[in-house]
Amino acid sequence: MDWLKRLPVVGPWAARLMTTHAWRSYERLDRVKWTRLAAAMTFISFVALFPLLTVAAAIGAATLGAGQQHTLQNEIAQQFPGLGSQLDIGTLVQNAGTVGVIAGAALLLTGVNWVAQARDCLRAVWELADSEENPLLSKVKDAGVLVGLGGALLVTLAVSTVASAAIGWTARQIGLDEHGWGSVVLRVVAFVVAVLADFLVLLYVLTLLPGVEPPRRRLLVAALLGAVGFELLKLLLSGYIQGVAAKSMYGAFGVPVALLLWINFTSKLVLYCAAWTATGGKEDEAGGRGGEDGDGGGRGGAGGRGVRLRGGSGGAPSSAAASGG
Repeated sequence: MDWLKRLPVVGPWAARLMTTHAWRSYERLDRVKWTRLAAAMTFISFVALFPLLTVAAAIGAATLGAGQQHTLQNEIAQQFPGLGSQLDIGTLVQNAGTVGVIAGAALLLTGVNWVAQARDCLRAVWELADSEENPLLSKVKDAGVLVGLGGALLVTLAVSTVASAAIGWTARQIGLDEHGWGSVVLRVVAFVVAVLADFLVLLYVLTLLPGVEPPRRRLLVAALLGAVGFELLKLLLSGYIQGVAAKSMYGAFGVPVALLLWINFTSKLVLYCAAWTATGGKEDEAGGRGGEDGDGGGRGGAGGRGVRLRGGSGGAPSSAAASGG
């Protein structure tokens, strides 16, 4: 895209843009064919989503009271836009045990496969070879990662739920107007809490899944960008589903299509965050040596002093990285 630099007015701006870390992260994504990686992540995430929701609904039906079940259903509707209206947790109470066991087995199988596919996609962004280890041991490790990620998601979901409930209770006690400035401030606080929860999960995803330890500054910036982007995507997709996709003219296809779009955008966001952590400084890419941020390999992404591979993650830089892409 060097032709942009030669344009009369926008050329200097384009040249400056192409030297930023954000642009070089995009160039890495373009080099590793990120649309294909996002498509793979979208498919496996969409398949794994339904047993996950079924397990959550079954647990809620078996352990929560009527009011808490309603709260859980509303929380699912916020986290997965469009599905809340399709779920009726109350009908699962009578068959919660059977549904939970079947959905749990399906979730374990699809979840382990999701971990493996997501790891391979993130390692592809880092331009690392697939890890080579015992397949059975790999499945056990993936199950452990799945449990850890599930625990992190549960903690963040609990924090988000408690914060939302506390903010709503505070607004009612103070008697704030729904459209007043006080309510706006409380909504901003709720948004910040949700971003913080997403930030912690992304720290887990961007390091443990690909098996790398990127420089702290790049990791923190990438996780923050991803957390804010994820919350904005939820708001945008929720508004789209409520205003467009859920209308009768779209029939039964509106919500699934919108959900697929949401998962695809989220997958691309995670891939971009991974590219941000994997892309070194300009000095690294120009001279092939470790700089302040220091991945030292430039395009390889894991060859320098600033980035370490986690033990057991295996894999040298791939042939694409070794040859310069």
